Amino acid sequence: MGRFVIVNGIGDTVVAFRGALVRDLVARGHEVIVSTPRPVERRAEAIEDELRALGAQCVFAPLDRTGMNPFGELAVRRHYRALFERMRPDGVLATNPKPVWHALRAAREAGVPRRVGMITGLGHVFISESLKARLLRAVAVRLYRGALREATAVLFQNGADRREFERRGLVPAELECDVVAGSGVDLGLFPQRPVPPTAVYLMVARLLGDKGVREFVQAARLVREQRSDCRFRLVGWIDANPAAIHKDELEAWVREGVVEYGGRVDDVRPELAACSVFVLPSYREGCPKSTLEALATGRAVVTTDAPGCRETVERGVNGTLVPVGDSRALAEACLKFATDAALRERMGAASRALAERRFDVRAVNARIAVALGA
Repeated sequence: MGRFVIVNGIGDTVVAFRGALVRDLVARGHEVIVSTPRPVERRAEAIEDELRALGAQCVFAPLDRTGMNPFGELAVRRHYRALFERMRPDGVLATNPKPVWHALRAAREAGVPRRVGMITGLGHVFISESLKARLLRAVAVRLYRGALREATAVLFQNGADRREFERRGLVPAELECDVVAGSGVDLGLFPQRPVPPTAVYLMVARLLGDKGVREFVQAARLVREQRSDCRFRLVGWIDANPAAIHKDELEAWVREGVVEYGGRVDDVRPELAACSVFVLPSYREGCPKSTLEALATGRAVVTTDAPGCRETVERGVNGTLVPVGDSRALAEACLKFATDAALRERMGAASRALAERRFDVRAVNARIAVALGA
């Protein structure tokens, strides 16, 4: 059978996002190597052990996700090329921006026959209009254009990102393109759970401004002015990102009592089981895995009418869409669920049905396998 390398950009979440793909490729009889940066919040040995248990080899890369040192970037590319020349894989899947920028070119130089880039969302530099973001966006566009010339296929997680890349001329005409349902969700690992009788609103995300964390907190204030019995829980961690929430800001919210903070959790399932509505006011996503896990658990969803987010909601069926950045509209949407347990139940069941129909990780992995020639 074949040998494949999965190149990931975030060490802490590599198993959560790519573990099911590793499992499915190994089940097909393939050898799998996962290249990832060392984790920040978790022990490196734990990541190695989890990947080994799935049947994969782990190789840590010297990648700094937010660094801009050109010598460091060259070192990363050399690392990937040496890895591919040593492993001689049949295919490489690069996910997250820097792996796409560096690993695809290194794979072509090393003679890897199948080189697949996955665009997992357009982050802060494509969302913000600050001078720094606009300058970094120009650099990112050049890097994407060069990288996709080296690819044999590219996978997008929503149609809006594909159209944005095509508008900017980043996708060569001959390149194989597909839009997949994000990273999918393991419906067995995330079974449907009963909806609690009380109104508990949960947001799970890296604590970035672009995720809509401040809008979530302001909506919680507005809702709790009318319904003090409603609870708002925030779960996640402060990320090394220019859009990150400040620790002092988070601590002030907790002291105020407007939100409960659950910190970073390795297993989000207890949090999802304890909530009755899932909220993600993000400005833009690829296809948010946290929301897919909420769908599978059977939770109504309130999210933004933004690329990547709107794909997870059928209006009036399993949830509500609100404008980006509008905390008042977010609060109004949350209030509709506050006193209507039947609505939470009905939309939660519809969310599970949507997860089964559209976001099953096995179907997503099958399409990735086709792109890889696996």
